[in-house]
Amino acid sequence: IGRFIGPEKDVPAPDVYTTPQIMGWMMDEYSTIVGYNAPGVITGKPIPLGGSLGRGDATARGAVYCVIEAANVLGIDLKGASVAIQGYGNAGYYCGTLMQKLAGSKIVAVTDSRGGVYDANGIDPEAAYQHKQSTGSVKGLNGLKGITNDEVLELDVDVLIPAAIENVITDKNAANVKAKIVAEAANGPTTPEADEILHRNGVYVIPDFLCNAGGVTVSYFEWVQNIGGFYWKIEDVHARLKERMVKAFHETHEMAKRHNVDNRVGAYLVSIARVAEAMQLRGWV
Repeated sequence: IGRFIGPEKDVPAPDVYTTPQIMGWMMDEYSTIVGYNAPGVITGKPIPLGGSLGRGDATARGAVYCVIEAANVLGIDLKGASVAIQGYGNAGYYCGTLMQKLAGSKIVAVTDSRGGVYDANGIDPEAAYQHKQSTGSVKGLNGLKGITNDEVLELDVDVLIPAAIENVITDKNAANVKAKIVAEAANGPTTPEADEILHRNGVYVIPDFLCNAGGVTVSYFEWVQNIGGFYWKIEDVHARLKERMVKAFHETHEMAKRHNVDNRVGAYLVSIARVAEAMQLRGWV
């Protein structure tokens, strides 16, 4: 793919099953092909190879910033609020730790591909992660009550975070979703039919391409740092990410409110308006 990518052409970013090491290898191979060091060709690299501080938890951090803003507009106090997480990979784990750290929320359920655990009194997200690292699953953590991936979606919680695979909330189970906020850390976890049901039932959905945009945003930051040759402190990464996520959230929320549509449609309207403006300024339309 060397002919089709490049720092000024197309810049790949991490996805499922990639690691910083793999991204570093790809950057190195591209650099070999073109004959010079090109750290800006790819993101998600190890720090010594031009990676950005704050990239590891960026997807989850962006999602949590959105949840905090959603709670503010809905009048929900997140301190002690209950959170259920489906999927306990990178995004799910960091969502758990950051909801606890930044919002003071209580993680009551976590699941992975094999199932999960539930405890109304709260689960230590770090302990769940360590248990998964040693056993391959969060299932069986401290002898807690087991829960399935279907059941976790229907828990009576304040915040539900689907952070696993797509199409888990469908027209078959959407009516049973009791969460006040659904934060889509995964890509496409909600079907269009389910979207309508959730909106009708008053469930506040933060759509995936807003909610999980923290990862690609910090990938952009990494590219900017590579091109400029100047690297930021982690506090700067967090502050700039928060600024962009909060701004994007409120643009979406206000657009959806103005047109009386759900947040996904609101986000589409915001993005289409930007493209339309750019096309007009270029003289295309």
